[in-house]
Amino acid sequence: MLMVKKVVLSMVATLLLGCFGAFAQGQRVTGTVTDETGAPVIGAAVVVEGTTRGTSTDVAGYYQIQASADANLVVSYLGYQTQTVAVAGRSTVDVVLVTDSEQIEEVVVQAFGVAKKEAFTGSAATIKSDELTKTQSSSVANALQGKVAGLQTSQGSGSLGSEPTIRIRGIGSINAGNDPLWVVDGVPYEGDLNNLNMADIETMTVLKDAASNALYGARGANGVIMVTTKRAKAGDARVNFDAKWGVNMRARQLYDYTRDPGQYYEMHYTALKNYYMDSGMDAATAHTTVVNGLTTNGVGGLGYNVYTVPAGQTLIGSNGKLNPNATLGRKFTHNGQEYTVRPDDWMDELYDPSFRQEYNISIAAATEKSNFFASFGYLNNKGITDGSDMYRWTARLRADYQAKKWLKVGANMSYTNFNWNGASSNSEGSGDTADVFSAVADTAPIYPVFVRDGEGNIMKDQYGWNVYDSGDGSVWGLTRFSGSQSNPLQNIWLDESNSEGNAFSVSGFADFIIYDGLKLTLNGSVTIDETRSTSMRNPYYGQFVANKGVLSKGHGRSYNHNLQQLLTYSKAFGANEQHQLDLLLGHETYNLRSYSLSAGKANIFSTDNTELDGAVVDQGNASSSFGEYVNEGYFFRAMYEYDGRIFASASYRRDASSRFHPDRRWGNFWSVGAAWIINRENWFNASVFNMLKLKASVGSQGNDAIGMYMYTDLYSVTNDGQGGVSVIFGRKGNPNITWETNTNINVGAEFGLWNDRLSGSVDFFYRLTSDMLFQVPVTPSLGYSSYYDNIGDMRNLGIEVVLNGDVVRTKNVVWSINANLTWVDNKVLSLPDSRKDYTINGHSGFISGSTFIAEGLPLSTYFLPEYAGVNQTTGESEWYRLDREYAEDGETILKEEWVREADYSNVSSDNDSKKLFGSSMPKVFGGFGTTLYAYGFDFSIAFDYQLGGKTYDGAYAGYMSSPTSATSGKNYHLDLLNAWSQDNKDSNIPRFQFGDQYTTSTSSRFLISSNYLNISNINLGYNFPAKWWNGKIQNLRVYVACDNVWYWSKRKGLDPRGTGNTNYSPIRTISGGVTLTF
Repeated sequence: MLMVKKVVLSMVATLLLGCFGAFAQGQRVTGTVTDETGAPVIGAAVVVEGTTRGTSTDVAGYYQIQASADANLVVSYLGYQTQTVAVAGRSTVDVVLVTDSEQIEEVVVQAFGVAKKEAFTGSAATIKSDELTKTQSSSVANALQGKVAGLQTSQGSGSLGSEPTIRIRGIGSINAGNDPLWVVDGVPYEGDLNNLNMADIETMTVLKDAASNALYGARGANGVIMVTTKRAKAGDARVNFDAKWGVNMRARQLYDYTRDPGQYYEMHYTALKNYYMDSGMDAATAHTTVVNGLTTNGVGGLGYNVYTVPAGQTLIGSNGKLNPNATLGRKFTHNGQEYTVRPDDWMDELYDPSFRQEYNISIAAATEKSNFFASFGYLNNKGITDGSDMYRWTARLRADYQAKKWLKVGANMSYTNFNWNGASSNSEGSGDTADVFSAVADTAPIYPVFVRDGEGNIMKDQYGWNVYDSGDGSVWGLTRFSGSQSNPLQNIWLDESNSEGNAFSVSGFADFIIYDGLKLTLNGSVTIDETRSTSMRNPYYGQFVANKGVLSKGHGRSYNHNLQQLLTYSKAFGANEQHQLDLLLGHETYNLRSYSLSAGKANIFSTDNTELDGAVVDQGNASSSFGEYVNEGYFFRAMYEYDGRIFASASYRRDASSRFHPDRRWGNFWSVGAAWIINRENWFNASVFNMLKLKASVGSQGNDAIGMYMYTDLYSVTNDGQGGVSVIFGRKGNPNITWETNTNINVGAEFGLWNDRLSGSVDFFYRLTSDMLFQVPVTPSLGYSSYYDNIGDMRNLGIEVVLNGDVVRTKNVVWSINANLTWVDNKVLSLPDSRKDYTINGHSGFISGSTFIAEGLPLSTYFLPEYAGVNQTTGESEWYRLDREYAEDGETILKEEWVREADYSNVSSDNDSKKLFGSSMPKVFGGFGTTLYAYGFDFSIAFDYQLGGKTYDGAYAGYMSSPTSATSGKNYHLDLLNAWSQDNKDSNIPRFQFGDQYTTSTSSRFLISSNYLNISNINLGYNFPAKWWNGKIQNLRVYVACDNVWYWSKRKGLDPRGTGNTNYSPIRTISGGVTLTF
């Protein structure tokens, strides 16, 4: 590692020194480029005519360049007329660009090519590099959060390397995949998104409708995300160096649970006293019983007393309050050893701020015939828990060359080396004793993490390590409810979970101009991604001590190749060439092969040796597997343009997937679309519009993300117990399984007013999924319980609104605001008769846990008992139950009414007593933000939000639970301080009483709005004037940035974005950095 760092630093130094001498010809010319309003034009190209020497303007519109006294400067920018200005011996040349309404040539990346934005009939959104790099994440997917209308992200874990779940225009399937297809530089990408360096990306384009992604056929049903990496821009070679250093910290807000040990003892005392008084004891007797058993391991006892109480006094007084004479910390002797017990903050012990650093350098150059881009990146990202970190090295080389007028060739190569550690994620979300996040979230503030000696010092074991309290009595005789053979905070320090590997991809292309307008393109790519994983459970403490440690090794490799043959034809015709026709005919094959190998051993010789040869007892769990996926398609697209006003497109793809039976593999997918730029009509005289386009499209795509070999019976080869081979039936196949089909309709408008001072779009979409894959139950007498078939329909319809506006646009100040909003309505239209086993409110479907999936309802509709509130007499929880009176035949209902029920089992076992309570799917989501450029400073802030859904707050329910014999010692929410009592009978919180196991049973009580507002990113930077550097530096920018800044939700501690209370916390990163361009 040290040698690599030396090499990198040497490369950087050489590049930087070489760039300082790059400007030696002619005089230095400076100036500003503005538009007609005086606002700076940022990123305008300034090139010395007849040369490749060029630069671009900064955020103030300023530029500087070396040019001879008699040279001409060519200044250009998209949407403006190109200006050629003579230097004429001047040292300052200011240029004003004039809007060119005929030159709106911005392009949209689409399937197998690009299209002029004005001619694009589909629905897509593009995020550019300057927006992407504001996000400090290893996964490029996180940069899309709140940026794209119709795209929603959720995060199951905040751990390093975790990727968000992405849904585009709702959920398209119940059982098949819902993830979008990722395409990098025209090639489908199946690898880890963390292996893509954000600094290498020029744009990310999200294709959302059939007109934009139907040519991806089987893989385009859930949308397509196109990643385009950087190429050089015209002008002199440019060297860009960016470095950032920052701090990671926990971003999750904590619930309002008790953090004070004295308060916790008081609350637990109350629960026990209420229990004994409810059992018939008087107050005095109940008090004596509780204080005598409060810190013991008797019924309801907590097992630990962390206070020293004067002799003859009790920890809790008869008033229910902590003894004012009690002092925190208690000495005691066990087996002749003196100890001090005092509580620790488990959350602080789990999470610690950590250091993040990232460096990226790139070199880019372009001439009339060649284009070259090379980059190198290094990321060192420390996690906020022990045992979690990641290191990543990336490199990319992209080049193309116009070898002949009729031949252009190019290649794009990338390499990533990564090394991740994530021991804290071994049991994340499992809820078992090894799950450190569950343990920390549940543990009361009276329990210590460490064992301390009589002087209060943390004790050391024979290895020189801190001694952790396991809670099982094995160390100092103290036991608690969650005690096990080890402390989970110790496990993440001693255990190891490592993944290291390499990802390599290479692609190449060749363009052959057959004759004017007709081009043949051959594309080919190969990607190899391999990961070697190690899992070591330590032999010193915990459940694997008896095994003397357990070691597992795994190796996975994926290989894919993609071959494309594209024939394109472009022709303008007509008297004034007002007709434009673009045709594409193509063929594509894609092959993905996945390999895996794993084995395990026990009895580890040394934890420093984590190879299988360092352990001696074979676990008998060696395995290997191979899987292959093949996709092939033939496709056609036609695009027509008339007079820059009317546009039409049509596409067709015949696709085959190896995931279906050979007789069912081929599917047909298509789209048609049209657009009309109304403001270019002669009769249109609303001058405020510089753009008004109407568009519409319809088409279908397939979804083959249904898993492998669903069309055939599967068997497992096992040991028969006597050393022989046994074959066991595993799963029933169905040869008739075929595509889930998505039919998409999109109708929309794009507009620009007052020279794009206000611009945006509005889209209506209707997305119908038909032939959904379902598991169909059958009678067990057939030898299997179910099979899969294509039965069922579902639809999503919605509206997307995008707005962008410049509130202020002057020479020195530009203030912009952006916003997007998506409204989505999801509904299941039809289900197979075999799955319609229950009907409520006219909706037939099936119960899935706490949800009801039925015709006419959205997915994830909650189906729960309804909470009726608190019995004001007893303080118990009550729920509504449907009480029925039947006739003598036992079937005819004579009378039915809703009654209050205190016995939860009578409600939970009766589905007729449950009700529908809306869906977890939000109705509205989106993002908004603002950017300000002023006198070299730049500031931006971005928000994302969702509205209209519900979520079940299980973590809050846990904190509101009454203790039982199995759960004494879990933490309590402070809302319990307002629980029902004889003095507080109007409370809506049930009584807090030991043994009340149904107090927080699953019901509508814990459904809560999933609305949230999140500040996802803040950036503040300053660009130093280029004239300060006398041409040796084109741009110097310093900045600070913060991700995951803050969020608001209906309840403190609740994070509706997806990360639960028992998962790795989302990470807030605050960084400072510098960007240099030479």
